Amino acid sequence: MAIVEFTTEQKEQLERTIQVYFLEELGQEIGRFEAGYVLDFFSDKMGTQFYNQGLFDAQAILEKRMETITEAIHELEKI
Repeated sequence: MAIVEFTTEQKEQLERTIQVYFLEELGQEIGRFEAGYVLDFFSDKMGTQFYNQGLFDAQAILEKRMETITEAIHELEKI
């Protein structure tokens, strides 16, 4: 699987989100450097599972839509 690349803006936003979480939920102030390490850790260790779950969810939605389309086509059949 290819490594997910974030734009500079996306990475900065994610790092800010991590900083806010640490401050509000854990009462710890961390810098952007530390937040970047946290982001890299979770991306490396858990990113694949989140990515794969997203694929499975998308596949399930497509399967439901295909069932609907198949039913609609059968309704159009002339007997």
